[in-house]
Amino acid sequence: MIRVVTSQQSAAHDARTIGDGVPSRALMQRAGAAAAAEILIRFRERAEQGVLVLAGPGNNGGDAWGVARALAASGARVRVVEPLPAKTPDAVAERALAQAALGDDAVVAGAPRDAVDRGEGIVVDGLLGTGSQGAPRGPIADLLRQAAAMRARGALIVALDVPSGLDATTGDASDGVCAADLTVTFGSIKRGQLVARQLVGTLVAVDIGLAAADSDDVPRLVDDRWAAAHVPPIPVDAHKGIRKKLAIVGGAAGMAGAAALAAEAALRSGIGMVKVVVASESLPAIQERQPYALAATWPASDDEVARTVSDWADAVVIGPGLGRDAESRALLERVLRVWNGPTLLDADALTMFAGRAPELGAVLGKRPALVTPHPVEFARLAGAKVEDVLAHRFDIGQDLARTLGSAVLLKGVPTVIFAPSGERLVSATGTPALATGGSGDVLSGVTGTLLAQIGDPFAAGALGAYVHGRAAERVPSNGGVRGISLDDVVRELRHAWDFSTAIARYPVLAELATVA
Repeated sequence: MIRVVTSQQSAAHDARTIGDGVPSRALMQRAGAAAAAEILIRFRERAEQGVLVLAGPGNNGGDAWGVARALAASGARVRVVEPLPAKTPDAVAERALAQAALGDDAVVAGAPRDAVDRGEGIVVDGLLGTGSQGAPRGPIADLLRQAAAMRARGALIVALDVPSGLDATTGDASDGVCAADLTVTFGSIKRGQLVARQLVGTLVAVDIGLAAADSDDVPRLVDDRWAAAHVPPIPVDAHKGIRKKLAIVGGAAGMAGAAALAAEAALRSGIGMVKVVVASESLPAIQERQPYALAATWPASDDEVARTVSDWADAVVIGPGLGRDAESRALLERVLRVWNGPTLLDADALTMFAGRAPELGAVLGKRPALVTPHPVEFARLAGAKVEDVLAHRFDIGQDLARTLGSAVLLKGVPTVIFAPSGERLVSATGTPALATGGSGDVLSGVTGTLLAQIGDPFAAGALGAYVHGRAAERVPSNGGVRGISLDDVVRELRHAWDFSTAIARYPVLAELATVA
């Protein structure tokens, strides 16, 4: 699985590879050749209009010189603008090779306005790389403004590693960043690329021969291959018992829709039976909306919990539309006291333990459990600030997972799943169609189904988040999310489980589509 790294981790991986005997310039040449190949495979017609390469002074510029040379060798008309002279030994060497291939007339020094836009169809941004921090300045900033103007008139922007000015670790973007249509990144996915998906366009990670790093403690990206290996098969002779039974506890008065969405998502995800346990006022709405689900009212005693939930279910989801009043709190405590099997807690079920994470951990005990907070719910539960949760989303869930003894799924862009052992997985699927009330309830239904079927909360959370996002990506749109509802997302769940269409194409390691 591909690594999701900080800028410092990326540099350390490069250094480790070089220390193992791979020349740094060989890595640079592989990066340039791979990026050029992606440009030609995806945008050959645009490349025929000419390619403008913007080469910075550092190693990112060295990659850009390699791209220029490879594109010229393929027959493309290439020009290079260098705002500042190449300064690293590898970049200087690659510049010399490229200039010999291109000719002196194809290389322009500085950022003269009358020499930048000559009608090219593609602009390659190789100005600033993953080690850059802060806003671009001087001639580099001038070039980025001109690149943005070219994009506005229809040119495509291809960024090498990151769009210049984007922080590869945090995803923070300065005012001078020129958004890319395609970002080709080398050897690993950078955290900032996943946070700032709207700026990177389609994200393609390519192999440049970095050393294996299976043992280091960094998150891994969930992809189709991982998902295909973990989705539980449903045999041809399956019956509803084999497909398992899921109880969903929630649906307080006025909030039946949350439980209904969770139930429908579970049914679309392959569960054998669903029982929706709701307040009496919500029962008619559930039975009307979900005729394929069983329905029951909130149990008023431990014995009733045993009959309604414990003696029936293979897994329990608690939280969709649960409410936060005294009756809801008593119900939550009652169910957790009696039920000891696989459990997913979401929404109001987490808010009722705000600031009491150790107590929740004691209640959950050793059962297989998954909690699925969004950043605000996470902050309440962990006693943290929301801005800290967002700033440290790739790491902050590790302590909470250990405290709870359960897997933690931190929703967001991207979603990060933490195991008590410290292992982390990242799901980067999804679109803004999921940024609406009820989306988490759909996720609970999908993930609750997987928890019932495979029993592993960590894998269920990662696979559930991945499929949930895939369903959103499948909803047809006209470049936006207006007119899309969660019903559209739920309907697409029928197609989101097919991972057979993924075809490996070396050297591509991973690809994430543009987020509309």
